[in-house]
Amino acid sequence: MNMLAEKKHLKAILHSKRANIYYLEHCRVLVNSGRVEYLTQDQDKQAYWNIPIANTSVILLGTGTSITQAAVRMLSAAGVMLGFCGGGGSPLFAGTEVEWLSPQSEYRPTEYVQQWLSFWLDAGIRLEVAKKLQQRRVDNIRRIWEHEGLYQEYGLYADDPDMQRILERTGKEVIGAGDTQKLLQIEARATKGIYRYVATALDISDFTRKHEGGDRANDYLNHGNYLAYGLAATCLWVLGIPHGFPVMHGKTRRGALVFDVADLVKDALVLPTAFISDLRGDREQEFRDTIIDLFLSHKALDLMIDSVKAICSEYGRP
Repeated sequence: MNMLAEKKHLKAILHSKRANIYYLEHCRVLVNSGRVEYLTQDQDKQAYWNIPIANTSVILLGTGTSITQAAVRMLSAAGVMLGFCGGGGSPLFAGTEVEWLSPQSEYRPTEYVQQWLSFWLDAGIRLEVAKKLQQRRVDNIRRIWEHEGLYQEYGLYADDPDMQRILERTGKEVIGAGDTQKLLQIEARATKGIYRYVATALDISDFTRKHEGGDRANDYLNHGNYLAYGLAATCLWVLGIPHGFPVMHGKTRRGALVFDVADLVKDALVLPTAFISDLRGDREQEFRDTIIDLFLSHKALDLMIDSVKAICSEYGRP
């Protein structure tokens, strides 16, 4: 099989349909017998584990990992997003961020980046797109919470009167927002309201959101959010849109569009799952398994890609 045919074969599965997201720590990623594998050391015994790269969308390399150039080359050929991060998939220290290495190709499609940039310089349209993303965020909370049995098992319902008030108020305020600063305030207020609703429903007292972590609920929120950022980064890479052209979050932050897109699933999936895992006493691995399963079952990456494509189609100029 020649190189071009091999690359085509490796990318046969659409990114939005790929089943695997890997978080690895204390191992070495390398090529062994033509396959990408990770090598673990258990006392005096070594073990090789295969990574099915054609069916993988994201690999996060945590603490104690290394990777060979040959492995990076094969991952790039398969279109796998590669990220270096702290322990548990999130940064270890305040101020650090996941560092993404995106596969490179001079044959990347330009359709979506051209449509995105055709409206991005127009502040009025940027605001309309930001509102559209926030409206989809609210819609996703309703739709996902209505169909997710895990949330209902713990008494979390989108049609609960308290939750309905939060979502209805947020939807109305988004429509009337006059600028992105107002939208950011609406987003923050809505998220605080959902924190309060979930903590009350689960009988979790004295919760305070701490972005630096320190307790299990906050650590799981950080962990899940960074996994959502990984999906958002993958979505934008697949569509070829640079992360530095946001519509709502900081215009001076290179990865701000990642935050815009990740909002589509953070409150819908990460927030309630982090609280439930805290209540159940889940270990970090158990939380990670749960949130990744929910991302897959609710097609979070599909949802992000479809949302961005719909915006390009609606607001992009030929």
